[in-house]
Amino acid sequence: MIDLDAYLARIGYAGPREPTLAVLQGVHRAHFYSVPFENLDVVLRRPILIDPASLERKIVAGRRGGYCFEGNGLFMYALQALGFTVTPLAARVLWERSDPALPPRSHMLLMVDLEDGLFLADVTFGGQTPPRPLSLAVGIEQATALEPYRLRRTEDGELDLQAQMAGTWGTLYRFTLHPQLPVDFEHANWYVSTHPDSFFSRNVVAAMPGEGCRYTLFNREFRTRWPDGRLEEQRLDDVESLAAGLARCNIHLPDDDVARIFAQLPERS
Repeated sequence: MIDLDAYLARIGYAGPREPTLAVLQGVHRAHFYSVPFENLDVVLRRPILIDPASLERKIVAGRRGGYCFEGNGLFMYALQALGFTVTPLAARVLWERSDPALPPRSHMLLMVDLEDGLFLADVTFGGQTPPRPLSLAVGIEQATALEPYRLRRTEDGELDLQAQMAGTWGTLYRFTLHPQLPVDFEHANWYVSTHPDSFFSRNVVAAMPGEGCRYTLFNREFRTRWPDGRLEEQRLDDVESLAAGLARCNIHLPDDDVARIFAQLPERS
């Protein structure tokens, strides 16, 4: 459904192509370090299209990034082209959420079925994207190039993905292993990209991993964060500083687009 050679060239992967755990890990890592998380087309009031041709046109040919329905959607099509058995799943985002009420399922992730077992693959969860595929085994701490992760089973039998930062575990999202259909993601994608109360409609966000750290851009703040809790922050006070922050997230836009985005930044993050 996509040009696999073009996708692999986009992420800089030139390794084997068999549907094995080693290949899954290699392609996941290459995507993680090449394709940024971002919602800039939402801010620019451009439609977010998640069919294979549109994803390939934006992320591969246009060398852009996207949010979960885009990045994980393209990753799913690439894995399927490589011969992997992939099941799309949906999650409720709980990260940094103070409201005790559960939100709707608005995040796309993938389950990959291998001889080695079942694995969670997620290359597009903003500033806390797992750096590698994670075993779906519950209760074990899984080291990565950045933070450790683990899965916890809830009282209702669902799964929480957690990450440890500065010695503290935080829940990223909650999901089940119930397969999703394309129509489920079409509806969720429409909501998060168009509803005025959507997080993506109200904020400018971008993220990219660095060497041993994570870069995140949130409205007027550019942050460099390390797994041990160290944090550096820079205020984005003009169009030039916004463009520089986007460039550190591997995003390069025309000057007119950057100016339009800057004009919509809230005064306070």
